[in-house]
Amino acid sequence: MNGKERRNPLTRQDAQTPEGKELTTSLLATIDSPQDLKGLSLKELERLAAEIRTTLIETVARTGGHLAPNLGVVELTLALHYAFDSPNDRIVWDVGHQCYTHKLLTGRRDQFHTLRQYGGISGFPKRQESRHDAFGAGHASTSISAALGMATAKDLKVCPSRIVAVIGDGSMTGGMALEALNHAGDLGKDLIVVLNDNEMSISPNVGAFSSLLSRKLSSRTVMSLKKELETTLRAIPGVGTNILQLLKKSEDSFRAFFTPGMLFQALRFHYIGPIQGHRLERLIETFETAKNIRGPVLIHVGTVKGKGYHPAECDPATFHGVGCFDVRTGESPSPTKGAPPSYTSVFGRCLVELAEKDPRIVAITAAMPQGTGLVPFSELYPSRFFDVGIAEQHAVTFAAGLAAEGYRPVVAVYSTFLQRAYDQVVHDVCLQNLPVVFAMDRGGLVGEDGPTHHGVFDLSYLRHLPNMTVMAPKDENELRRMLKTALEHRGPIALRYPRGRGLGVALDEAIETLPIGRGEVVREGSDAVLVAIGHPVAAACRAAERLEQEGIRAAVINARFVKPLDKDLLLDWVQRTKLLVTIEENALQGGFGSAVLECLADAGCLPRRVARIGIPDAFIQHGKPEILRKEVGLDAESIARTVRTALSNPHGACIRAIG
Repeated sequence: MNGKERRNPLTRQDAQTPEGKELTTSLLATIDSPQDLKGLSLKELERLAAEIRTTLIETVARTGGHLAPNLGVVELTLALHYAFDSPNDRIVWDVGHQCYTHKLLTGRRDQFHTLRQYGGISGFPKRQESRHDAFGAGHASTSISAALGMATAKDLKVCPSRIVAVIGDGSMTGGMALEALNHAGDLGKDLIVVLNDNEMSISPNVGAFSSLLSRKLSSRTVMSLKKELETTLRAIPGVGTNILQLLKKSEDSFRAFFTPGMLFQALRFHYIGPIQGHRLERLIETFETAKNIRGPVLIHVGTVKGKGYHPAECDPATFHGVGCFDVRTGESPSPTKGAPPSYTSVFGRCLVELAEKDPRIVAITAAMPQGTGLVPFSELYPSRFFDVGIAEQHAVTFAAGLAAEGYRPVVAVYSTFLQRAYDQVVHDVCLQNLPVVFAMDRGGLVGEDGPTHHGVFDLSYLRHLPNMTVMAPKDENELRRMLKTALEHRGPIALRYPRGRGLGVALDEAIETLPIGRGEVVREGSDAVLVAIGHPVAAACRAAERLEQEGIRAAVINARFVKPLDKDLLLDWVQRTKLLVTIEENALQGGFGSAVLECLADAGCLPRRVARIGIPDAFIQHGKPEILRKEVGLDAESIARTVRTALSNPHGACIRAIG
C-alpha cells in the first residue's frame, strides 16, 4: 500500500500543525494511486473532494468535456477507491464519461491538463492508458455485461478480486443492461453493481423504468410519519419497544416495496439503498458491507448531476458535454458574429419546417434531443416527438412500426450510435423496404471524444444493404435538400452530416429535392478528377485551387450519393482525365472509394491511376478535427500532395493515400 497504513476515515483525526491549525497543502498533489487514499481521514477525504471539483471545473473550462456527470460522482469515486483495491479489484465504468475523478486518482493527475487533447489522455476509460481502466467504454449500458464476464473469469481462475460495475446517467434504460442483470441473477456470481441514480442521461431520463428508479423514501411526509410512529410506539408500556424492534427488522422489506428494490430482488440481487451519494462515510460503510455479501449486489446511490458548481446543477443537460467556458459565469464564448449555423441546428429547423406541412413526419431520438437538434421539434410537435431513452435498437424498430402504418419517421442519431442498432436496420427496416429516414449526425471525425464517437464506418456498413439509399451533403443548404428528398423517398434512406458549423452558404428559401443517384460537377479540369462525398468536397475544392496555381487542372465532383452512384458521370470523367481520386471521411475498407472502384470495374473502365483518400484501417485517436484530418490526409494540402505524387508516377500504378 505504498507504505501507508489503512485506517478508518470515520475516526482518524486530521493532521494538524503544532499551532493546531489544519494543514492547507494540496491533498490532490499527494495522490499518485488509489492506495494513497487509505490513510486519509474523513475530513481529509472531504477536502480532497473539494479540490477535485475545483480541478474538474478549471480543467474542463479550458479543454471542454463532460463536466456535470463527473461533478456528480466525486464522492462516489473516492469511496470506491477507498473501499476497493484497484487494479486488483476491477472497477468498470459505464459509458465512461464519469471517470475524470477516477483518472485523477489513478496516476494521471499530472497529465490531466491534456484531457481530450491531441496526444493527451482520453475522456473515457481506455485499457491502453492505465491498468486501472479495467474496461474501455464510450457507449452506454455495457458495464454490467463486462463486469459479469470478469466475475465469471475470476471464478474460473480462482482469483479473489472483487468486480464492481458503476452504471447510471441513464444507462440502465438500455436493454443490454437489463439483459446483463437478468443473466447475473441467474449465475449468482459475486458482483457489485453501483447504480448512480441522478435522474438524468444527457437530457432528463424517460421511461417507466426510470420513473421506478426515482421513487425514494425520502419525502418529508414519509419521514415525518416514521418519526411519529416511533414516538407513539415507545410510549406504549411493556410492548411498544418490542413492536418497534420488529418493525425495524422488517424495514428493509417495507422500503423495498416502495423502491426499485422489489425489481432487483426479483432478479436475485441483494438490494441496498437508496443511499445519499455525496456522504462519504455512508458510501464507504456501504461498500465495505457489500464486499462481504455473496452473490450479486446492487447498491442504489442517489447523486446530483453537476454537484458543487451552480451553473451545472441548474443546467446539467448543457453541462453534460460542454466546450470551453468562463468558470465565473458558466458562459461559453459567444459565437463569432455572422458565424455559420451548425449542421445540427440546420437539420432541426428544416425538420420543423417540413413537419409543418406534413403531419405524417415524426421524430425519434435515443436520449439525445439536444445533441440531435430536436428540441424545437419536441416543443412545437410534442405528440409527434419520441425520446425512447438509451435504446437505439428499439428506436429503429419503433420507427419501422410507425412507417408500416403510413408515417414518415426520422431517426435522429449520432453515426456511432446507429452501429448499436445494425440488426434492426437490416431486418426491420431494409428487409421490409420501409420508408425510415436515418439522420446521422456526427458523421466523420468528431474530435475530442475520440474513437468511440468518430462516425467513420456508416458509409461502409450501410451501402451494401438492399433497398438502402445513402447520401451526404457538401454543405448545409444541400443538407436541407437531402432531408426533403429523404422524406419523399419510398424506402429506407440515410443522410450523414458532420459535427460543427456549416460553410456559411446561403439557404434556399424554397427547399428543392435532389434526383436520387445524381452527382454534380463543382469544378472543371483535365488532369485529374477528385470525386468527394460530403464534408471533404470543400477540402477537395481548396486542393484543386492550390493545384491550379501549379499548372495542374483538377476537376471536382460532389458525388452526393454513395448508393446509388452516378455511374454515367463517373465513367465520363474517368475517360477524360489522367487520375481518379476518391475522398471520404469514412473507413477506406468497403467505403465510398471502394464503391466507386466496384462501379468502374463492373463497367470495364478502371483507370490506370487511382488514389483513395479516407480513414485507414485503424482507430483514430482524439483531438481537434482539423488535426485529425491532416493526420489521415484529408486536409487540402494533403489532398493536393496526393494528386502531385500520383500524377508524377510514370508507371500509373494504383495507390491508396492515407496521409
